[in-house]
Amino acid sequence: MKKAENVALCGVMISLALVLSYMERLIPLQMVIPLPGIKLGLANIVTLVSLYFLGSKQAWAILLIRCILGAVFGGGISGLLFSVGGSILALTVMSAAKKVSCFSIFGVSILGAAAHNIGQIFMAVILMKSIYISGYLPYLLVIALFTGFATGSAAAGILRVLIKMPMGIKIKESN
Repeated sequence: MKKAENVALCGVMISLALVLSYMERLIPLQMVIPLPGIKLGLANIVTLVSLYFLGSKQAWAILLIRCILGAVFGGGISGLLFSVGGSILALTVMSAAKKVSCFSIFGVSILGAAAHNIGQIFMAVILMKSIYISGYLPYLLVIALFTGFATGSAAAGILRVLIKMPMGIKIKESN
């Protein structure tokens, strides 16, 4: 892929992740799961597709730019800290898990969702200076099984379509 095409594709992925993140705010998930802060993690679909389709380097760039722009457009500094705390740990874990042959994209996604929750709880403990917040983590980890599976399913479907495209797109094996 040419450099200009790669930059344009990364820009599209960042935009898509921002739109999904914004749309996610409109989904009243707390009506179904009455836990504060629960989200599906729709932007993680873009992170997963980027990781498998473009590779680690581009996935990192897309993730960090999305976190920064998300904070600029509506998250504020605390939103940035929580987003970056969870996202960095999630992508680190997903990048490592992707290299382990026993993990499918579903396992990679579930591990990423769990890591994201751990990262956010860690940031909350630091920012609020209270270890008691970590008592919320077991509930979040159970939810991560379902949200991680859902985002993994969506990413797997997108990757199946991309692989079948006539351009002969190849999935990155490892970076």
